[in-house]
Amino acid sequence: MARSYLPSLFGRGEETLGSLFRDVEKVFEEFSRRPPFTFSAEAGTLAGPKIDVAESKDAIDVTAELPGVEEKDIELTLANGLLTIRGEKKTERDEKDTNKNWHVIERSYGAFSRSIALPFEPASGKVEAKFDKGVLRVHLPKPPEVASKQQKIEIKKG
Repeated sequence: MARSYLPSLFGRGEETLGSLFRDVEKVFEEFSRRPPFTFSAEAGTLAGPKIDVAESKDAIDVTAELPGVEEKDIELTLANGLLTIRGEKKTERDEKDTNKNWHVIERSYGAFSRSIALPFEPASGKVEAKFDKGVLRVHLPKPPEVASKQQKIEIKKG
């Protein structure tokens, strides 16, 4: 006979539901406090930056958060429909300074990479990238033949 978990969840009333709610709320709070880069122990590098990708009729726009990274430390490549952002966030602290005891170290440093697969090969020579205040913005125009192939499909009831 299969055991039902519903009675145990709802059987003790608000106490159990309140606990469940607090646990879910805690997960969302921890997620929202994640740094823009995370360290990958397996690869020994930083995971890629947080990004936003938006598509319009004529282009795809990629925005990447790169706080603490200098423009000269970023490499942006485009090959075979794959946009890759690589770089390095260099350390600003001197851990050899014997006058300081480090109590909390949460900021991460090192090499990072993030690749985004594109559904088309962008218009040659028309890709634009701008970097300002730790934010990289990449504008990838669609070639005319891709933009013209898009069509709106009517959805009928029933």
